[in-house]
Amino acid sequence: MTIGAALNLQHRIDLTVQLAREAHEAGLRSVWFGQTFGYDSPSLAAIVGREVPGLHVGTAAIPVFGRHPLLVASQAQTAQAATGGRYHLGLALGTKHLTETGFGIPYERPVARLREFLTALRTLIETGGADFHGELLTATTPLPASVPGAEPPVPLLVAAMAPQALRASGELADGILPLLAGPRALAEHIVPAVTAAAEAAGRPAPRIVAFVPGVVTADVEAVREKATEQLAFYEQFPSYQRVLGLSGAIRAADVAVIGDEDTVAAEVRRYREAGATEVVFTATDLGGDEDRRRTWKLLGELADG
Repeated sequence: MTIGAALNLQHRIDLTVQLAREAHEAGLRSVWFGQTFGYDSPSLAAIVGREVPGLHVGTAAIPVFGRHPLLVASQAQTAQAATGGRYHLGLALGTKHLTETGFGIPYERPVARLREFLTALRTLIETGGADFHGELLTATTPLPASVPGAEPPVPLLVAAMAPQALRASGELADGILPLLAGPRALAEHIVPAVTAAAEAAGRPAPRIVAFVPGVVTADVEAVREKATEQLAFYEQFPSYQRVLGLSGAIRAADVAVIGDEDTVAAEVRRYREAGATEVVFTATDLGGDEDRRRTWKLLGELADG
């Protein structure tokens, strides 16, 4: 199992690079960046991966609405070439509110769009060209779309947790990026569904990159209070409500891993036993820099174990 961390995108680029270097020195294998309306995540990942040799970098995740496979392929291949093959691309369905409010386009047939996006993108990533004509997307290459040095082909991952998205991801992607899915939801619902879809499609076993909010801290009550406040954003979305319920949780903070080293290490083992091939800790800065460093130290030790 590899272990990584998601970095907060509220910092200047120089500080982000510094934090990534600190994570790598602590023993973490990867750092990941979200994608909203601020930083361009693949560009940021390319900078960080270039500045911190040996560290894997990933995007988690680019919504397929408001983007096009040709442009995303260019971004991803450029990041892959810049990092010497250490870039991982995550895609997401996004949400109706952000899609329609931000881009002014209807949030319609998201899984169908995901399927077409993945189909066109994989061809672009693997061959440097495409001649795809779907119901929702067209992607053709009158000029070559390959990037020198973008090898091996960029891994394609999807922030999928619902049945249809898991099926599409198993058939067309290399793995998934579940967030706020506890060990029970992973073991009983998510991992079996995506694995079965991959097997039926004749694809390798998918990567299961579980994103888990967590902090090693002595002040459990205060950090959990902050987690309850900051993670409440996700509770408004049906997809997260569903996966929280499958995890035996009510609030998003209920699946946060907060406690001493033994407590957090035991929870990482539970995720491994539930089928996670990789664990990425998010929100490690909830308790401040001292707790973040303490958390990264433990995670680095677990990555070496």
